[in-house]
Amino acid sequence: MVDSLVLRDLDADGVLTLTMNRPARRNAFNSDAFLALRDAFADANTDPAVAVALLTGAGDDFSSGLDLSAIDMNQDAPPPFELMMDAICAFDKPFVCAAKGCAIGFGATVLFHADVVYLGQSAKLRFPFASLGLVTEAAAAYLGPANIGYKQAAEILFTAEFFGAGKALEYGIATRVYPDEQLLPEALQKAREMAQWPVDSLVEIKRIMKAMHGDKVGLARKLEMEGFGKLIGSPANIEAFSAFMQRRPPDFKQFRR
Repeated sequence: MVDSLVLRDLDADGVLTLTMNRPARRNAFNSDAFLALRDAFADANTDPAVAVALLTGAGDDFSSGLDLSAIDMNQDAPPPFELMMDAICAFDKPFVCAAKGCAIGFGATVLFHADVVYLGQSAKLRFPFASLGLVTEAAAAYLGPANIGYKQAAEILFTAEFFGAGKALEYGIATRVYPDEQLLPEALQKAREMAQWPVDSLVEIKRIMKAMHGDKVGLARKLEMEGFGKLIGSPANIEAFSAFMQRRPPDFKQFRR
């Protein structure tokens, strides 16, 4: 069952396509899905047949992020999520994302970890953390400003607004934007162009580029986990989740001092 949550398809060129496979839930993640993606990245990192990993989503959406109906409010932090992020951060080969439809929460933050991002024209991104009474995840508080500039990152993180593929391209989150029907074929073609070269060369180039971040990604993840521990289960967070489940607007003004 867990294996079916992330489909794996390795082609003859060394491109491993990983497909998040919960289309009925817009590829939202529960604990099993996080662990399935962790295993996929960990296995790919040690598999000499894999040169490039390409992450995409089944159906019309990339990922709607965390499955809020499956969250444990009594848990200080989501260990399966952090284990998955450990594997993604440790993945030392080229990592490509091909995303269309909704890319929310993890579906958006993972784009900062990809080396190359291709979006379909239907892509709608959102970093919803403020609207949930929580903090960012996956080092987005660092990688956002580092990738697109502080003020642009502050706007999309503080407003928790949706924005489209055009804005993502303008900000530099996306490398290219394609019509939805061309997205996966074009992304696969680009991934194969990368995979034709020696993997050791690709790994070294990525290692040096990533070294410029130093330990800032790790520090951001640590601070985010601390912030998550402070805010999960807070009155505002409970109100956000209750409003989501009850399909109503949240009322945060009641908590202002």
